[in-house]
Amino acid sequence: MLIDYLTSIPRKSCKVSCARLNLSSSIYCSTVHIFSKYTFKTAFCKVSNNVRDMKNAVIGNNKQKANLIVLGAVPRLLYLLQQETSSTELRTECAVVLGSLAMGTENNVKSLLDCHIIPALLQGLLSPDLKFIEACLRCLRTIFISPVTPEDLLYTGPDHQTILFNHGAVQNIAHLLVSTSYKVRMQALKCFSVLAFENPQVSMTLVNVLVDGELLPQIFVKMLQRDKPIEMQLTSAKCLTSMCRAGAIRTDDSCIVLKTLPCLVRMCSKDRLLEERVEGAETLAYLIETDVELQRIASITDHLIVMLADYFKYPSSVSAITDIKRLDHDLKHAHELRQAAFKLYASLGANDEDIRKKIIETENMMDRIVNGLSESSIKVRLAAVRCLHSLSRSVQQLRTSFQDHAVWKPLMKLLQNAPNEILVVASSTLCNLLLEFSPSKEPILESGAIELLCSLTQSENLALRVNGIWALMNMAFQAEQKIKSDILRGLSTEQLFQLLSDSDVNVLMKTLGLLRNLLSTRPHIDHIMSTHGKQIMQAVTLILEGEHNIEVKEQTLCILANIADGTTAKELIMTNDDILQKIKYYMSHSNAKLQLAATLCISNLIWNEEEGSQERQDKLRDMGIVDILHKLSQSSDSNLCDRAKTALQQYLA
Repeated sequence: MLIDYLTSIPRKSCKVSCARLNLSSSIYCSTVHIFSKYTFKTAFCKVSNNVRDMKNAVIGNNKQKANLIVLGAVPRLLYLLQQETSSTELRTECAVVLGSLAMGTENNVKSLLDCHIIPALLQGLLSPDLKFIEACLRCLRTIFISPVTPEDLLYTGPDHQTILFNHGAVQNIAHLLVSTSYKVRMQALKCFSVLAFENPQVSMTLVNVLVDGELLPQIFVKMLQRDKPIEMQLTSAKCLTSMCRAGAIRTDDSCIVLKTLPCLVRMCSKDRLLEERVEGAETLAYLIETDVELQRIASITDHLIVMLADYFKYPSSVSAITDIKRLDHDLKHAHELRQAAFKLYASLGANDEDIRKKIIETENMMDRIVNGLSESSIKVRLAAVRCLHSLSRSVQQLRTSFQDHAVWKPLMKLLQNAPNEILVVASSTLCNLLLEFSPSKEPILESGAIELLCSLTQSENLALRVNGIWALMNMAFQAEQKIKSDILRGLSTEQLFQLLSDSDVNVLMKTLGLLRNLLSTRPHIDHIMSTHGKQIMQAVTLILEGEHNIEVKEQTLCILANIADGTTAKELIMTNDDILQKIKYYMSHSNAKLQLAATLCISNLIWNEEEGSQERQDKLRDMGIVDILHKLSQSSDSNLCDRAKTALQQYLA
């Protein structure tokens, strides 16, 4: 019957295949029965016995598991598992065998996935039989803990959290937290940590759930106590962290400041296992990421900043770990410690200058970051560049440590060929390194940054477009005319218009900021407007006519004010009646910021000391500008009042 099943293989090669597989006689017999045509009226009990024999033969034997998969056992087992005519006992045994196959190699799991095992097992969960459900769940768990299984086969994000929530998951799981079984309590705790992660709806509900008269946060806090197993402490801390980040628990609540944060710092100690140190540091990084006060508290708790330096020295000595298997495991996963340390340093240094200084002064810190930028692990590179980005917010460090270690070199290298998630953070860091007071600005320019940044502005990724134009804006600030010309040449007029019509307001604002920086100092203004004046004036007109917010229109009017400050460039405004009418309109706008920017345009156009000022004054007086200036000179806004009076003085001089 085995030969009947393998009809597609020539008889000679079939014998060779069986010999090479070296199946035991019991497995061979089971296979013969199972792979017989199921249309035969084989008694279910006989089929069950054969499946049971198969189960016993493959337990702990990866070779036999692989043999059965090669023979095509998986499709037949799934067929039996899904047949309503199969007995519950047979379906359960099939699920058990499939689960055993999944416990073999990663290739086994891939084979199971290729046969679409997930939908079949999920369908099995609808059965009324608990033993069959348990067998399906065990098999699903084994498959999903394998690194080769895509998570999105089951969970694709917040939508699935919401589905579980809407089906009463919180209420049905909550009482399990007080179960007498430790395993049950832990699984319930883990479920809550996943449900609450980045989900305000679930977190807000959890904070008010009562179990045996106690609120869930109180139960979680009890599970944080030092006498509880480390696994329980960590998972409870993750639950409270998610609830805090979702706004369900205040950041200054004692359960966060006095319980959760200290617990996570304890997990970073060098006497904890590698996995515990990694999870503790990453959870702590998430907890304090956006809160300045928590960052300060964490930085002075148990010498955390110095403690994290040990993450880069692991393992410090072979003798410290007597278990050879543990040592081998930790050596393979030591990069996870470095990744976790970089993440936590990034969160610690996100806001406070003193904390950044302490981090950078930690032993060999800048060298470790530079090395991290070129590690083989993409996760370590990403964490290292996040840490660098956090520290790059320091003016002092940009002028000293960043220059001493030439961090711009590995950063530029990283930007040449990296996935988007790294490019986003690396380009954000580059924005800071291109600020006018950064010594790194000049060498970055010389390394061909303009071409790279111009290419980023064409990315489909929004964050990359924003960062590309942001970096160019910083680069153009108080830059030489050659650099400004190179930027305009690299962007091209077409791309500039594309950016000015971008649907994202951040892209538009940064592009306007770039134009404003390009159009600064009179010689530069006149030069750029002589070559790109028509296109720039067209863009300005479109924005002022469009449905944009106050900030966008204010920035656009400031660009016009810069153009009006040029020697020859101002004629592009004076000869454009449409633009003049728009300036007049915004002088009488209800928003003081727009009035101020429009009045600055007028002031620059009529300045007495410049050639042709009388003619410009006369034209603007005929438009009624002087009357508007008189009204504005009575404004309750002191800045607007002063600006209007300054403009009026040009008429009186």
